[in-house]
Amino acid sequence: MGKLGIAAVVLTAALLLDTSPAEAQRRTQAGRLTCQLAPSVGLVVGSRQRMSCQFIASRRAFRDLYSGTVTRVGLDLGATAGGVMGWTVLARTQGLRRGALAGSYVGASGDIALGLGFGANALVGGTGRSIMLQPLSMSGQVGINLALGVARLTLRSR
Repeated sequence: MGKLGIAAVVLTAALLLDTSPAEAQRRTQAGRLTCQLAPSVGLVVGSRQRMSCQFIASRRAFRDLYSGTVTRVGLDLGATAGGVMGWTVLARTQGLRRGALAGSYVGASGDIALGLGFGANALVGGTGRSIMLQPLSMSGQVGINLALGVARLTLRSR
């Protein structure tokens, strides 16, 4: 497991460094995205999990609903009964329009659960990779699971 842990750290660092600190500083907090996760089963080399999400804008205080899936490629063992995942949304502009988060995001992902669990996900995407979902989002889930790898999140406006 030592080599796998080192590989996960290297992968996470490479994906986080893909966005320079100067570019990250040019972004502003546009709101918060919270997703309810469906139950999932890890398939050793990957998994797919459906979710229902809500974005709440910081300034104009509107709610925007999304459905989505998160697909993980890498080590993924176990099963979870669902949970909650949340991100601070960083964008180049604070005034995001409805549906602006729809699109694909990619980044590093890690989750662990033994009964109650937690995870961290670093994702960048949207139109022209203009939106960052807070470099370390926190998730809460119930189950027995270990997952490390690359995550792809797809959001569709409802």
